[in-house]
Amino acid sequence: MSEQQLAGVAPRPQGRYVPAVVHDGIAYSAGMTPRRDGVLTVAGVVGRDLDLPQAREAAGLAARNAMAAVAAAVGGTAAISRCLRMTVFVACTRDFRDLSAVADGASDVLVESLGQDALPVRSAIGVYALPSGAPVEIELTVAVAP
Repeated sequence: MSEQQLAGVAPRPQGRYVPAVVHDGIAYSAGMTPRRDGVLTVAGVVGRDLDLPQAREAAGLAARNAMAAVAAAVGGTAAISRCLRMTVFVACTRDFRDLSAVADGASDVLVESLGQDALPVRSAIGVYALPSGAPVEIELTVAVAP
């Protein structure tokens, strides 16, 4: 993902919130789903409607949206000193256990954008449902360069 792609417009909120907030040198993204131009690209439950490769791809797109939101708030990826925390929510069946593998799709985007040393701590959490029927939602917290 190029600096130009990330320095563009933050994803449009789907409710009454802002895409990202910067406070005291930390930027926080809102929860981002796999949308392009405001349209959910994939919906469903992982393990029922989506397989692991589809879920990883959806997580990657959601992570790109989270990075775009943060980059727009801080003036581009050059202003990000490192990622601190990423939470990956996965709408999945009760017996789906590959949550970390889904989250790796999002981590791959962070490495592609900022390099291996920017990887954050991470949680991957299975949930019953996400907004608009999205299969994944990503929240990202980053440190802003002084």
